[in-house]
Amino acid sequence: MSGKRVFNSLILKYFIVIVLLVLQENCGSLAGSSFIRTEGTHFVLNGKSLYLNGFNAYWMMYMASDPSTRAKVSTAFQQASKNGMNVARTWAFSDGGFRPLQSSPGLYNEDVFRGLDFVISEARRYGVYLILSLVNNFEDYGGRKQYVQWARERGQHLDNDDDFYTNPVVKGYYRDHVKTVLTRKNSITGMLYKDDPFIFALELMNEPRCQTDPSGRFIQEWVTEMAAYVKSIDENHLLEIGLEGFYGKTAKQMYNPGNQLVGTDFISNNQLHQVDFATIHLYPEQWLAGSNDEVQAAFVDKWIEAHIEDSKSVLNKPLILGEFGKSSKLPGYSLEKRDHYFSKLYNAIYTSAKSGGPFVGGIFWQLMTQGMDNFRDGYEVVLEESPSTARVIALQSRNLSILP
Repeated sequence: MSGKRVFNSLILKYFIVIVLLVLQENCGSLAGSSFIRTEGTHFVLNGKSLYLNGFNAYWMMYMASDPSTRAKVSTAFQQASKNGMNVARTWAFSDGGFRPLQSSPGLYNEDVFRGLDFVISEARRYGVYLILSLVNNFEDYGGRKQYVQWARERGQHLDNDDDFYTNPVVKGYYRDHVKTVLTRKNSITGMLYKDDPFIFALELMNEPRCQTDPSGRFIQEWVTEMAAYVKSIDENHLLEIGLEGFYGKTAKQMYNPGNQLVGTDFISNNQLHQVDFATIHLYPEQWLAGSNDEVQAAFVDKWIEAHIEDSKSVLNKPLILGEFGKSSKLPGYSLEKRDHYFSKLYNAIYTSAKSGGPFVGGIFWQLMTQGMDNFRDGYEVVLEESPSTARVIALQSRNLSILP
């Protein structure tokens, strides 16, 4: 090869390298600009409104951490994507107990964390955004009960599990967990969690409650502190609290099932500027146990109407139905009733979204795949077994996808 040809070959190689570096830089910028934002009561992605239809699957990290069951995660995402779903809500916690993510404060199981890495990478693969919940109100998978127990084992004198919201040591454990998750480098994608645009949002807690403080002060102060802390580490992602929608000790209390107070307030909690959107959950069968279908249906209508109005007129933020379902383990269940219930709630979302309202997404509880009988809780939706429900879900996905 002549010297001129060698020179030209080197020039070509350098040119290719420069082009690849430019493309990589631009792709990084594109990823950075593709985080979902809010504009008033809407989610926006790349200048276009985004509407959500999806599923809960708390079990994903657990199943992904075992190579023998990891395929269940891929199957769930594949089926969800096939039916047009674009968001999933799952746990980014497992505190103590069997196969935990966090076996004790600050001590993490790398195999389980790699399971969460896999969940995030598969979500990206199938085009599904994730809501990651950071701790549980309930003792399933540890939750605040485990955090309080950890503090007791280290000399803290705590009266009950509600001390989770006020004890400095416990709050320190929670902050450390938040930081660990957000600064985790995904072993598959190589991306820090806080930099991953396929994580749609972070959730402070699954269904926070504080029964010992009906005034709501403890949770209000905890949300204020922790929302600011999350945003100090991660300004990219949207943040929500994980609320069921219960109102506090105000005139709005009348909308609560049984008029009960649980220590949260839909208005004041969500008014914090670090909280980007509001959530409600719906379990009339449990909340109004013993009541008939008509009473429950009337409650559902009022619950949704009140929260739509508050999200629009008071909060000026998007509203998501974060959990809903129909249990096969409760009296009167039928597949037809479940399909009708899903359709009713989907119609409320679509009607609001179509008219420019704040109710812009729904996430049912919960999606499973075949062969997960030990995880069935009555609310599971196994799409292969319920083609009629799959059609209802797919129709909602299609209807939302064509909205401007």
